[in-house]
Amino acid sequence: MYNSISRRTMLKASIGLAVSASSLLASGKAFAGEVSSIPKALTGVAASNAKNEKYWHQIANLYKISPDFINLENGFYGVLPKPVLTEYQRNITQLNESSSLYLRQNYASDVDKIRAQIAAIAGVLPEEIALTRGGTESLQNLISNYNRLKPGDTVLYSDLDYDAAQTNIDYLKELRGVNVAKIILPEPASYQSIIDTYNQAFASYPQTKLLLLTHISHKTGLVIPVAEIAQIAKQKGIDVLVDAAHSFGHLDYKIPELNADFGAFTLHKWIGAPLGVGFIYIRKGRLADIHPHLTSEKPEIDDIHSRVHTGTSNTANILTIPAALAFHQHIGAANKAARLRYLREYWVSRAKDIEGIQILTPDDSRLYGTITSFRLAGKTSKAENQEITKILREQFGIFTVARGGLNSGDCVRVTPALYTKTQDLDRLLAALKHITRA
Repeated sequence: MYNSISRRTMLKASIGLAVSASSLLASGKAFAGEVSSIPKALTGVAASNAKNEKYWHQIANLYKISPDFINLENGFYGVLPKPVLTEYQRNITQLNESSSLYLRQNYASDVDKIRAQIAAIAGVLPEEIALTRGGTESLQNLISNYNRLKPGDTVLYSDLDYDAAQTNIDYLKELRGVNVAKIILPEPASYQSIIDTYNQAFASYPQTKLLLLTHISHKTGLVIPVAEIAQIAKQKGIDVLVDAAHSFGHLDYKIPELNADFGAFTLHKWIGAPLGVGFIYIRKGRLADIHPHLTSEKPEIDDIHSRVHTGTSNTANILTIPAALAFHQHIGAANKAARLRYLREYWVSRAKDIEGIQILTPDDSRLYGTITSFRLAGKTSKAENQEITKILREQFGIFTVARGGLNSGDCVRVTPALYTKTQDLDRLLAALKHITRA
């Protein structure tokens, strides 16, 4: 009986993982649940595909969204499409049935398969990544355990970097006796002015040894030209840690294209996995420069897993990663990035005609994705911007979020998603016109 139970439960729990992410949706069929089919992937030029409203309405219908409000705050995490949600619920049920038998005997090998799937999409080796609970944990582990710093060295970050990462870097002053320098990125920014700002910072802080670069700022949506800045930094002997929490699955790229040896990634934002999954990246040959993380056991020094010590994770979340990757791949990274950029362009191009609206992300398509923040003229305080989000939510049924930490003041962030329709953005525009006239 033992053999029968173990075979049945463990095979059920891992059957989806035996199929590569690239083939899960090859037939156009959903995983096993509520949705029987998914629209055939678009071919051709991504920029043209982005305007195919019929197709994107079909994709939007694969999401179960509350009718009570328009969600334009999709930067926190990505709502699961129905086929991924169905797979997630199946994983929860099967884990509850198989319990620790599966966890102790099959889970580790399934995680290795998942890492391989992520690595294939990211363009890296499986041994260069380790799963985490998200971007914050990834950043904390990499920043705190980077061991090439000595007293007097400088660590550099900007005002648009993630707040928790800034705090973690500030702590290095106590932990390592280093200097910390914070630079202010230009507003409005241009491609060249961003690069110039970092060049000036390198000249001003010649002892810089570690640089944090946020690929897409969670505050304004500004896309930093990471590859170019990282290349300059490398020539000066500066290591680069990329915070790619908002760019992975949002922009179309492979990790090696960023020119950085260390990276923090989230899978529950733009890849669309369940909450609480991400990974760290440490380029092969650089593992020794990140100390093993908070473990009393003798670490396997050559294993990236020793750089993460999470304990028991939410296993169903992790087992659902292949379903999220499959959905992402079926749509296509280029098509997805183009649609997200198009949605931003749709409302921003019209909002610029509204007197009193200041758009904080520049028009250069290299410098934005779907996230963009705005500010009403003269309203830079936290209270003022929170009040704007309150008015949008309570009077117009539109959910946005206020963001702070910019040198220029607070703002309101607007983040469409794949399920966002242009009529949702029309309602935002109507609301902004009303607010500015009030």
